[in-house]
Amino acid sequence: MFKKTYILFGIAFLLQTVVFGQTNKDMLHIQGGSYIPLYGRDSVLVKVNDFFMDKLPVTNQQYVDFVKQYPEWQKSKVKRLFADEMYLINWKNDTILNHTERLESPITYVSWFAASKYCECQGKRLPTVDEWEYVAMADEELADARVKKTYNEKILSWYEAPRTNTYEVGRNPENFWGVKDLHGLVWEWTSDFNSILITGESRKDVDKDTNLFCGSAAVGATDLMNYAAFMRYAFRGSITARYNIKNLGFRCVQDMPIE
Repeated sequence: MFKKTYILFGIAFLLQTVVFGQTNKDMLHIQGGSYIPLYGRDSVLVKVNDFFMDKLPVTNQQYVDFVKQYPEWQKSKVKRLFADEMYLINWKNDTILNHTERLESPITYVSWFAASKYCECQGKRLPTVDEWEYVAMADEELADARVKKTYNEKILSWYEAPRTNTYEVGRNPENFWGVKDLHGLVWEWTSDFNSILITGESRKDVDKDTNLFCGSAAVGATDLMNYAAFMRYAFRGSITARYNIKNLGFRCVQDMPIE
């Protein structure tokens, strides 16, 4: 009985390793830790667990492969509940891009619903805001480069003149974790992109009022000089899950396996 159990355990472990290796291709291990986000939940450290993140944003080529395998997400077939009329508007048809688009550029004009489904079909998921911000606060040398004046200046210069979706992925330098293009290419969806909108001066407030976003953000912010992060949070608060935007793409993450 013990021998049989041991063999079954070994087979299960082998299968998990094979599947895990397939789903983690081109992903990087992000060592968890704690950080104080811009809207710091009363300046409390937020814990981020270890996870894997895609090194690069999802490309047009990868999304073409996805819609071929899952035709319900093709532009002529997607339900308007999940994507507005701008969905894949830069594509010639259901599986071919316009001639001005590049296959190795980041996919854009995709809704939160579409991005979530893509990640789910890869055995992955969209990153949380905290996971994304935790990795994005790194530069090439430091895991948390927010104290450096040049860090915010560099990001803001891109926000003023974004490079849009016409550039190929992977051109920007790797950050501390080895991840590329979190800044300098396109904005990216997160799983809880509008979670920060629960606001108000009292903890007893239960209503969401998106009109309060800008004012309450300034009150609750932990770093009033972090204009780059202000812009990200403001952008997230201005969109809905059905929107498909020219400069908005995504990448996937994956939880660490349970040992």
